[in-house]
Amino acid sequence: METRTINANRIVVKVGTSSLIHPNGAVNLETFDQLAYTLSALNNQGKELILVSSGAIGVGLNKMHLKKRPTEIGAQQALAAIGQSELMTLFTQRFDHYLTDIAQVLLTHDIFDYPKSNKFAMDTFNCLLNDNVIPIVNENDTVATDELDHHTTFGDNDQLSAIVASHMNADLLIVLSDIDGFYDQNPKKFADANLISNVASINDDEFTIAGGAGSRFGTGGMHTKLIAAKRMIDEDRAMVLANGKDPRIIFDILAGKPVGTLFSKECMTHE
Repeated sequence: METRTINANRIVVKVGTSSLIHPNGAVNLETFDQLAYTLSALNNQGKELILVSSGAIGVGLNKMHLKKRPTEIGAQQALAAIGQSELMTLFTQRFDHYLTDIAQVLLTHDIFDYPKSNKFAMDTFNCLLNDNVIPIVNENDTVATDELDHHTTFGDNDQLSAIVASHMNADLLIVLSDIDGFYDQNPKKFADANLISNVASINDDEFTIAGGAGSRFGTGGMHTKLIAAKRMIDEDRAMVLANGKDPRIIFDILAGKPVGTLFSKECMTHE
């Protein structure tokens, strides 16, 4: 059986809206619970974990009994404010059940752009990790329009998770989405699509397969995930893209099982 060599102590996990919200708009309570269980277990093992979570607007829509996302920026930001509070309530309940402390960290892009604010933010992360607290990160959608309907800077939480992994010198970024990994063509359109287990470099060929920024495999799109993966590879870090339907897949990833797609310059495998 093929296995991977993945050595990671500081890990950033990104979970997408599609993993946290059912297609009918209801909150996926099972995913919240399994994610809290998995990260709590790893935290108890001494791993340093940062969770980047999407879903504020999705949870806000559910909370307000709305079926359609509004087009106005102000209305979207209001939903994000409502949903972010509810999102953290859900995480707090589940992490408390597993006796794990969490903290909310809301970021805007200018925090990374200015050295002083960047240093303070990184110091905050390090203090939380030293105290065995899991930071739960999201973009501050209530004041930022980066990932709403304006020109992007973060782009979305795929980009945010890669930036956090970079600045926090993480060993591994795990992106949980609604797809099993990176395919040679869109598996939702082509039945003969093949999962690519290991990717050592990303160039125009991979971006062509992704279909461009407008091609939506999951909520964030495969294009943005490749941008995040390229950043990790260029910095000699690793990223795994896997299906977040059951977050306990993180245990398999860290055990070296060949699930999802590993993006790494090494891409070491053993038979």
